Amino acid sequence: MSISSRFAVGIHILTLLEVNKDEVNSSEFIAASVNTNPVVIRKIMGMLKKAGLVKVRPGVAGAELADKLDEITLLDVYKAVDAVPENELFSVHGSPNPQCSVGRNIQSAVLPIFAGAQSAMEKALAHVTIQDIVRSITEQENKN
Repeated sequence: MSISSRFAVGIHILTLLEVNKDEVNSSEFIAASVNTNPVVIRKIMGMLKKAGLVKVRPGVAGAELADKLDEITLLDVYKAVDAVPENELFSVHGSPNPQCSVGRNIQSAVLPIFAGAQSAMEKALAHVTIQDIVRSITEQENKN
């Protein structure tokens, strides 16, 4: 199982809203940047709005960030778009053979490791903001 692409698209949307903040950011414009359907963008924008990360004006094409760039972390985006079900980044097979010593004990052996790995990833995401992503893109663009 992998993290849903909604996570990367959510980061893309928020970054684009900042980079293009002086223009109209319609779902069609954002979809062209992401190279997807505007319906996908509207769905993810709804999730970002529900999480308080974007403001969308009803009846008017466009959206904007609801918070300062340095206050929106990648963990916020990850949680907003339901990238994976809660505490299920890593899943285990459900019915190992209880007659086998490995089957009987595999879940209790790996679940704490999986939980620690997910926690470490979430801590790392909490230390990166949309401002960091915008800065990285700006630096890359200035090199070209």
